[in-house]
Amino acid sequence: MTAALPGRPNPQFEVVETQHRDSLGWAKRLFKLDPEQTLMAQIAQLKRKLRIRSERSPLDILLAAIGEITAYPDPQKGWRAYAVEAGKDILQRHSIDAIISTSPPVTSHIIAKELKGEFKIPWVADFRDLWTQNYYYPYSPLRKRVERKLELNTLSVADVLVAASQPAAGDLHSLHKQKPVHSIPNGFDPAEVNTTPGNLTDKFTITYTGNLYPGKQSPEPLFTALRDLISQGSINASDIEVRFYGARAGWIDKQAECYGLTAIVRQFGMVPREIALNKQRESQLLLLLKWNDSKQRGVYSAKVFEYLAARRPVLAVGGFPDVVDQLLDETKAGVSGQTGEEIKALLLRLYQEYKLTGAVSYSGDEAEIDNYSGREMAKKFASILAIITR
Repeated sequence: MTAALPGRPNPQFEVVETQHRDSLGWAKRLFKLDPEQTLMAQIAQLKRKLRIRSERSPLDILLAAIGEITAYPDPQKGWRAYAVEAGKDILQRHSIDAIISTSPPVTSHIIAKELKGEFKIPWVADFRDLWTQNYYYPYSPLRKRVERKLELNTLSVADVLVAASQPAAGDLHSLHKQKPVHSIPNGFDPAEVNTTPGNLTDKFTITYTGNLYPGKQSPEPLFTALRDLISQGSINASDIEVRFYGARAGWIDKQAECYGLTAIVRQFGMVPREIALNKQRESQLLLLLKWNDSKQRGVYSAKVFEYLAARRPVLAVGGFPDVVDQLLDETKAGVSGQTGEEIKALLLRLYQEYKLTGAVSYSGDEAEIDNYSGREMAKKFASILAIITR
């Protein structure tokens, strides 16, 4: 069950789409924005047009105040009434053994609690991101105290809790001590696995696909290493291209200019998903920018699972030792460097291999990588459901 989807759902599944009320619709009308697009995406576009780069601009402060009150517990709260009615209809018409709710949005857990209370069936509450323990909880300490009570009350009747990593599961258990908590990471779509590797680029391409989060991720460690290696004559700038596919970010161009890399760093903007996947598969290296906050050590980037399906070596840079390092070590799908010297050494070794053989070799452990497929993720949920419905 979901709010209305942008495209047609997969016909092999019964997907129930419901109406929903946009709780931030009035703010869109106030700013004369498109009612069909999300508020935050349009505000980001507006900031780019106005050349507002600060994360604490008057516009950001105004939006935070709006969200503090209006978007409680999240902007999807207007979905709740429709979803509860649709859920009741489903449970009355079908023999349903258990409920799984997943967040974000946390409104899905509030809906599931209401349905469990009426129909008395087991409930698994799954957190792809934590609720009030979220490492980047965006609201004030006062709201967090109020919302923490809502979280405790909502999950008090859940049978099992699930988090997306072992450290996150530990955090969740510290708050909900009486609840069994399991760790099930995100996974890649087996249908997107690069089973027939094509031709790689002639250049030593380092490719990043997806969104960039200024202040939370930065390519500066990579740019620093490239500048130093080029200036030392260890690598040839004409061999290299660093490619970004996703929403254009002016600050990336500014950083590239600061490090003298304008000729090799290119942004291609948004492209269809199929093109982004093809660009991953043809690349010598796939760039993963790690979170630069030590609190994020228990958070996998969704990007890393997509990269696993591409079957090309991953270069993770910056940040702190975390679950991503463990994953790359287990799967042999790539390497990770935190310090400037580590990143330089890794880049030089990979570049030398490229110069010697014409390509950077891929040596991922297929058996270990398959542990992170969506299929394995589903098996873990199935085993939890088998236990609670026994």
